[in-house]
Order: sequence, then structure tokens, then C-alpha cells
Amino acid sequence: MTGIILFIVAMLLLFFGFPVAFTFGGVALIFGLFIDGLDMFSMMSFRITSIMTNTVLMSIPMFIFMGIVLEKAGLASKLLVSMGTLFGRLRGGLALSTILVGMLLAATTGVVGASVVAMGIISLPVMLKYNYDKAFACGVVCTSGTLGQIIPPSIILIILGDVMQVPVGDLFKAAIVPGVILVLAYLAYIVIFSMIKGDVAPAIGENPTKKQIFEALWAVIPPLMLIVFVLGSIFAGIATPTESSSLGAVGAILLALMYKKLSFSIIKEASLQTVKITAMVFAILIGATAFSMVFTYTGGDMVVEEFMTSLPAGELGFLIASMLIVFLLGFFLDFVEICFIVVPILGAIALTLGVDPIWFAILIAINLQTSFLTPPFGFSLFYLKGVAPQGIKTTDIYKGVVPFIVIQLFVLGIVLAFPSILIG
Repeated sequence: MTGIILFIVAMLLLFFGFPVAFTFGGVALIFGLFIDGLDMFSMMSFRITSIMTNTVLMSIPMFIFMGIVLEKAGLASKLLVSMGTLFGRLRGGLALSTILVGMLLAATTGVVGASVVAMGIISLPVMLKYNYDKAFACGVVCTSGTLGQIIPPSIILIILGDVMQVPVGDLFKAAIVPGVILVLAYLAYIVIFSMIKGDVAPAIGENPTKKQIFEALWAVIPPLMLIVFVLGSIFAGIATPTESSSLGAVGAILLALMYKKLSFSIIKEASLQTVKITAMVFAILIGATAFSMVFTYTGGDMVVEEFMTSLPAGELGFLIASMLIVFLLGFFLDFVEICFIVVPILGAIALTLGVDPIWFAILIAINLQTSFLTPPFGFSLFYLKGVAPQGIKTTDIYKGVVPFIVIQLFVLGIVLAFPSILIG
């Protein structure tokens, strides 16, 4: 039971606010020294070298840089303003445009924090100005920003591809259909809810003019072209995800130049933020590697495997239990910790049971997206609260995301029940 105690201690320290990377690494060091002394970590340097030279993980800073440059270039502002004019005459039109812009930002930036903050600053005040319900507006903004976690190129999918040893390009392809289903489900909910309760999301404008339609197309087409170049090069087999990430970074700089926003300060800020985020991810990965090594040495993985494989209903029982575990951990942990600590254990069991790894990875990705919305530690909730106008309470944000959490779980159930959506 030493491995289980190790896991519980780490979770308790995280719950009390200790830094993630130091918690995993520190707990592993203390338990490892107690169990087997310094010999436990004799191979740690080789593991760190393997992490830092992993070509798949090299795409992470590239895609982060691409997203931050586009965010600094005002891409979100251009898209929201133009799309808002197209849907303004419809009930819930601003909410519909926010979801669609979130989808486009997901495929170009993929940075949840940037997307939520941008739309919280731009879209939320406009919706409140036109008497949108506070909770509903907050839910729409938070949800639209999380689409970057399932729609490629997604950092979650890159990490899952590396952890589960499956091609990232295949994960990108498999994520397209669930991502589209999720967006359509959001749009359907907004339309139906707005029709039933018109005062919650009133119409704000008239039919768009030809000039407004042209401006909207001019705002949408350039990022769409970037999406086509980045994802198209992967799907066509022309470039690896790492190579296409460099193409995306260059494309983001060219778009910023086209929008007349490119400057040395933007490049400098984007580079610094990229280094900070990347350093955080890799620090967690190194700490998680040490933790997994000690956890495996103590036999903790065997205890978990024995429990999961003994569940009733075989493969289905394992899948349901796995999704429940990931969902509950998402209330307290970030997706990075779950990917590096929990997924390797569950992934190994899935392979033992013959579960398709692509399908399993997409199920986890959809589930992890929910972790950005679940109180009390959903990151999107914190991002929005930090930029929300006065009068927006935390309870408004919590209340607003509940229907969208239910929708995500519904889509998760669809993908779980119909794996042919992904794997044929």
C-alpha cells in the first residue's frame, strides 16, 4: 500500500496549494530515499534527457507561441466584432458568435487562458450591455475558451500522444468529429434556450450589410488559411506535428504583420510567455516522471491495475470507471497533472484490455476539457473572474457553466457508446 499512500499524500499537498512540480518531485524524493536510498534515482538523469530531446514535445512551445502572437495581434477582437454583426439579429446571436469564434481561436491559438480572457474582455461586456443573463453569458464565454483543448492543434492531444505512445497526427484527425459535435451541441443549446427564454439572450441588431459581410469574411479567411496549412500539412502526411508547429509559428507572425500589429514588443512578450508556460509543463513532467518511477517501484500500479481489471462488465466497466476517475480529479487537478500521473497508469491497463488507444485518448481529452469548467478549481472560471466586469459574482460563473458541463458529458457518452465515430 506504499504506492497508494504516496498518491494520497501528493493529492493532499496539491489540495493545500503546494506547487505541482515540486509536490510530485518532492514526495517522490522523500518516499524514494526512505524505500531504497539514492539508488532509486540512478536512472533519473537519463529520463530527463529523454524528455528534453523528445521531438513530439518540441511542438508544444511552437503552438503556444503561435497562439500568443495571434492573441496579441487582436485576432479575437476582429473575429468577435465581425461575427457579432452577422448574428446580431438572432436571439442568442452574440452567444452563437462567441462559440464560433471560440472554435476558430481553438484551431489557431489553442491557449485556453488567452481565449477566455480575450472574450471575457470583448464579448462579455457587450452581452451584458444588451441585457443577456449574467450566468448564461459567463457560461458561454468560459465554454468557448475551452474548445482549444479538444480541437486540434491541442496541447492536451500532443501530451496524450506522447504519454500513450500514439501518433499525434492520428489523434488530431480523430478529434475533429468530436470537436464538431461538441460545437454543434453548444449551438443547439443556445438556440433552443434563447427561443424558450427570449429575455435571456435578446436579439441586438438588423440584417448585416454587404460591407459587414465582407469585413467578417476578411476577418475569418486569414486564420482559416492558417488552420488549413497547419492541420492540412499533418493530415496530408507532408509534415509531422512538430514541423507543422513551426509553420504555424511563422504563419502567426505573418498574420500579425498583415494586421499591422507586428512589433518587437509583441514578439518579446510572446516569447517570454511561451518560455514560462513551456517551463511549467516540462517542470511538471520531470516531477511526474520521478513520481511515476517511485509509484511503479512500490507496486502501486499493480494495485490499481488489479482493481480496475476486476470491475464488472470488463472493458466497459473499466472505461466508465476511468472516465469517472478523470472527471472527479478534474475538480481539483489541472489537465497536465492528470495527463502525466493518471493517464500512464490507465493507458497501460487499457492496452492490457485491448482498448483502442486512439479512442481512449480522445475520451480522456473530452473529459479533461470538462476540468476547465468544474468548480472549485476550473481554470476558465478563474480566468473569467479576473477580467469580468463589476457585478459579476463567482456564483454567476459557476451557475452559467453547469449546462455546458452536462453537454460535454453528453458528448463524452456519445463517443463512448459509438467508437465507430473515431475508429470505424
